[in-house]
Amino acid sequence: MSRRPAPAIDPVRALAASAWAFRWRVELEAEVRFARLADRLDATAAGAALAPLARRAAGDERRHAERCAELAAAWGTAVSGEVAPPPEVAPARLEPEEATCYELVAACCVAETGSVAVLTSLLTSAREPRLRAVLHELAVDEVAHARLGWAALDLARRRGSTAFLGPLLPAMLKGSVDDDFFLPVDPAREDPRLLAAGVLPHTARRTLFVETLDRVIFPGLEGAGVDTSAGRAWLGGDQRISSAATARQVPVAES
Repeated sequence: MSRRPAPAIDPVRALAASAWAFRWRVELEAEVRFARLADRLDATAAGAALAPLARRAAGDERRHAERCAELAAAWGTAVSGEVAPPPEVAPARLEPEEATCYELVAACCVAETGSVAVLTSLLTSAREPRLRAVLHELAVDEVAHARLGWAALDLARRRGSTAFLGPLLPAMLKGSVDDDFFLPVDPAREDPRLLAAGVLPHTARRTLFVETLDRVIFPGLEGAGVDTSAGRAWLGGDQRISSAATARQVPVAES
């Protein structure tokens, strides 16, 4: 008796499941990161007022992880359990107060501001009610998380303690994107049907990232006294091209 051929795997469905499972992990890592930042803010006189906001953000991220797990399961991938604590992203040579500022700028001013842009964009295309509700819930919370970072950066500006961030922007920005972010990808990752699953096609996500940096993040950093020339140079190509070459030489598993 001949075997029946295995059913074809829908690449859009598989990518949607992978994306929401990846987001589940990112949200759990963000929960740990915000809880850690809350403790550090509590330890400083200037940042103590922001600590409750960081703790609230940690709780939000746990809830977000639950929503992402639900959507990952709906697309065919079950996720559960906990994740390893995320590594510190601030350079080890920074003083504790600078390291906390760096982490807040990376997590909130860059990552959360970018997340707001992505979620807002996805809301214009999502039609399924449950997906729209999750995207809206996440977007509202991410706005608050981004504001936490901008408030922390403003406190640092008032102390005259933001200039150190300028030379560190290329590393911060590189750490906020995947290794293949500026490279051509499998055509399935450009499929416009991904939008209906709450996933931006690759080129659209890259374009939105660049626009958000140019229109929101860089101007906000400059307003706080951060020289963004190194970050703009990275985005303009020199360091980015070098990063892309490295990614070609050392393939990594796709998230």
